[in-house]
Parts: sequence; structure tokens; C-alpha cells
Amino acid sequence: MTARTRLSQAAVEERRQAVLRYVADHGETRIDDLARHFDVSLMTMHRDLDDLAGRHLLSKERGRAVAFPALTMETATRFRENSALEAKNALCAAAADRIRPGSTLLMDDSTTLFPLVPRLAELDQLHVVTNSVGLAQRLGSAPTVHVTLLGGHYRGDFNSCTGPAVTRALSRLRADLALMSATAVLEGRLFHPLNDYVEVKLAMLASAEQALLLVDHSKFGKTATYAYGTAADYHTVITDTGTPEPELAAIRDLHVPVEAVAPEEQPTP
Repeated sequence: MTARTRLSQAAVEERRQAVLRYVADHGETRIDDLARHFDVSLMTMHRDLDDLAGRHLLSKERGRAVAFPALTMETATRFRENSALEAKNALCAAAADRIRPGSTLLMDDSTTLFPLVPRLAELDQLHVVTNSVGLAQRLGSAPTVHVTLLGGHYRGDFNSCTGPAVTRALSRLRADLALMSATAVLEGRLFHPLNDYVEVKLAMLASAEQALLLVDHSKFGKTATYAYGTAADYHTVITDTGTPEPELAAIRDLHVPVEAVAPEEQPTP
């Protein structure tokens, strides 16, 4: 029997996110069935589930993995931050080339944007305005980046703020560029499970000269409760090469440039 190639940390995390999605789709699943489905040993699957349960992303019970409610899955920062890491790194690398020193940037609460932080820290005299506590914390130590955190109703599941205070503050701003993502995209239409966040995204779009939409392949072909416009509201869509071609074609039909980049492989620790 040929020994399996050791996976990188990012690849292991990708598998764990796939396991999490599978359990979420089925409600609950026997652990031995999961091991067979993902073609791993029972011991490996137990390690995966122990990790996911330790992050409060699912419940591991006797012989079974049990999902938490779907909305919790879609919105929890602890889930989103660790999904599609290689793709997110590539999207942020592509977006970084479009950011100029001295710019004012609007950044939403999307964890897709987190890998941009070290790249932004290398630019001079940036002003970043965001409703994301996580982004503000990560950028706070960068000496050349001025950060404005938009305060309002704090939501722990997103680690960010929404509400009228946020949208009012945005209405008084004018930014060079908005950097945003989406929870779900279907045939060029954008969706989010919570209307408060829709309002923030729309306010950011209205306050920016240009906007980039960064969306990895896992977000396509899906919908959520609230629709809030289309990819045509953005100057460019940046995605990865795993995105289905029909979804890319739907965006191009809206006369929006699409840049599809190859995911960045992470080194084995």
C-alpha cells in the first residue's frame, strides 16, 4: 500500500471545512460514514471532528457528528475565517496590486479580506474604514495605516458592527476604493442571510469611487435570504479558478471584468 502524501495545514483545513459542510447539509452523520466518504482513516476523521467541535462548529456525540443551525454556520466568523484559505490569499494578492499609497479604503466585515492585512501594512498613508473589529485589530499595529472603526450594534457572530450609526457614518465619507465580499452569488446576483449587513454593503458601495468584489469559488451557485444587487455594482470581480464557468459567464454578461486567479499553495509546516 502506497503511503499517503502528507497534506499541508491549509489542505487539512480545507478538508475539515468540507466535512463541516457535509455535516451541515445532512444534519447529522455517522463518523464511520464520514471517514468512508472522505477516504480517510477513522482516526483521522476523529481528529478532524475533535478540531471542529473544539471550535464550536459542530457537536461530536457518540459515533455521530451533529450540525449546528445553518444560520450560525454561515455567519460565524470562527467558521468563515478558516474556509478557502488558499483561494483567499490569492484573491487578496490580486487586489493588493490595485491599491495605491495614500488611498482611503472601505473594507467590509468579510474574512476574505483578512489576508490583505500584511500587504496593506507595506503601503504608506492608507486610511482604512471598516465595520470589522477583526480587521481593525489586525491593522492596528501597522504604523502607516490609519484605521477608523465604524461603531454601531455589535454582533459577536460576525465580530463587527451594523445598524443606522454605521450607515450614517458611511454616508458622510468618500473613499477611493471599497473592498468587499459576498456570502452567496448566483448568476451574478448577490445574497446575504442578514439584512443589517446588506445595508452596510450598500452604504459602502454608495460611498466609494470604485469597488472590488472578492469572492472565492465556494460562494457561487448559492443564495441566501436577502438579495442586494448584482456584480454590475462593482468595477471588477476577483475570484479563483475553481469557480464554475457558467457563473463566470453570467458575470461577464453583466459587462463586468472578471479576474480568476489560481489559489496560493501554503507551505507544509
